[in-house]
Amino acid sequence: MHAYDIVVVGGGIVGLTQALALKGSGLSVAVVEGHVSESMPSGDPQLRVSALTLATENILRNLGVWQHLDVSRICSYVDMQVWDQDSFAKIEFSAQQVEKQQLGHIVENQAIRHSLWIQAQNSSFIELLAPKKIKQLVFGQQECFITLDDSSQLSARLVIGADGANSMVKKLANLAQTFWDYDQHAIVATVKTTLPHKHIARQVFTPTGPLAFLPLWDPHYCSIVWSQDEPRAAELLKLSNQDFNKALTAAFDCTLGICELVSDRQSYPLKMRYTRQWVGNRVAIIGDAAHTIHPLAGQGANLGILDAAALAEQIIKLVKQDKDFGLAKNLRPFERWRKTEAVKMVAAMEGFKRLFAGDQPVKKLIRDTGLSLANHSSFTKQKIIQHAMGLEGELPELAKVHLE
Repeated sequence: MHAYDIVVVGGGIVGLTQALALKGSGLSVAVVEGHVSESMPSGDPQLRVSALTLATENILRNLGVWQHLDVSRICSYVDMQVWDQDSFAKIEFSAQQVEKQQLGHIVENQAIRHSLWIQAQNSSFIELLAPKKIKQLVFGQQECFITLDDSSQLSARLVIGADGANSMVKKLANLAQTFWDYDQHAIVATVKTTLPHKHIARQVFTPTGPLAFLPLWDPHYCSIVWSQDEPRAAELLKLSNQDFNKALTAAFDCTLGICELVSDRQSYPLKMRYTRQWVGNRVAIIGDAAHTIHPLAGQGANLGILDAAALAEQIIKLVKQDKDFGLAKNLRPFERWRKTEAVKMVAAMEGFKRLFAGDQPVKKLIRDTGLSLANHSSFTKQKIIQHAMGLEGELPELAKVHLE
């Protein structure tokens, strides 16, 4: 039986952030993960990327993680353009409007995770247990007992589930969730465009779902996230590469010229999951284990990283106060804090999805008028930009300033 203060289940981006954010707490931390980190990506761009906000960048810098990233594979985006297909409505945002150098960065998920993994390996208070998976949780009054798939056993004063949407921790702890299906699939791929992206993130709303073009380090390469109603997504996945290129170019209004696939196409179903209880005695969940949202705003990874920083802040506060950080009542402030932010994001994504779905004339007029009015309101645009950069709402200390 190996005893730890905290066991984090899930060694992805959110779980590793959680472990590293506990630095200075004096606590021993183990991370249980089913897959050892892959090496830093090289060659062609990886399919899965994240649009990291300024708040997330601050957290990764303060944890000593950003410094491990290959800057040549990071693409800063300085502007954002959003429009409704076949209409006059358009809204544009610029980093200059808030006197920043960029609005955020597009970074490959594998690069983020590997940088976190390297930093965790170099941290004396963290032990990486991989490749291993949890098999059983037994909750006691003072600690939780964990059995792994190799029959080894651990104990912890607190177990943190950062093991994704199908969280085993959530299941074993009987934490109920609200769920609904968006009835859409997201198609992800890397494409080459005739015209350079000029470090602009773009998104067009089509009647069957949004299409995002995220700029990559090569000026002619973009990562696409094409969220489409299930019948249309199935049609697109069956197309030949040539026919898919034509459909993509047309859907994107030929904004960057001809689009050409330079990778495989992958798709995944889109579902909203919201766990009603994020903490219990000896257990807490964060990231996709607590909430999954529609990718149209690209905020999933950022929300999870902020969860991790906020939970670490609450735990460190409890340690300083000599209070039991494994009790649900002592973790409630974290739950209320991050639930508020998650609910706002879930509601906003659902509202956007409903408003921009379909091409009914009245609904189209309402949304197009709204976009145009917002585009001409400097105050509204400032608020939207602040939100897009992750600078709205109550932020953890790690997200506020560079400590380096």
